[in-house]
Amino acid sequence: MIAFASDHAGYGLKKIIMEYVSSLGYECTDYGTYDGETVCDYPEFAHKAAKAIMDGTCDRGILFCGTGVGISLAANKVKGIRCCVCSDCYTAKLSKEHNDTNMLALGARVVGPELAKMIVKSWLDASFMGGIHEKRISMLEME
Repeated sequence: MIAFASDHAGYGLKKIIMEYVSSLGYECTDYGTYDGETVCDYPEFAHKAAKAIMDGTCDRGILFCGTGVGISLAANKVKGIRCCVCSDCYTAKLSKEHNDTNMLALGARVVGPELAKMIVKSWLDASFMGGIHEKRISMLEME
């Protein structure tokens, strides 16, 4: 199950990518916002989606806002979330392979729908490599 969330700026791209991800055979859950007309605050929706991952309701998540930065910062405030903003396929792939990211953020004002689909597919298809990267991931969890 993949959690989706966005603010008003990311709403349109979220709907396109949810449909695309569903076509790949994944189940999707939308944690808001539910329209692109009402100006809203991205932290509210990022937290809902991130908490769904941490409580096991969803396996991973994809977030959207204007740049992807704000919503990724909000998600990363939830302990255990590793969210990366990506605007290219290589970074998306390596964020999963090296950093075991459990959330991906995209900027609707930065990437168009076709590039977003390629980025998401690169991220979904990638697997965590483990090894030396496990040590580094555990270092991220230190307080």
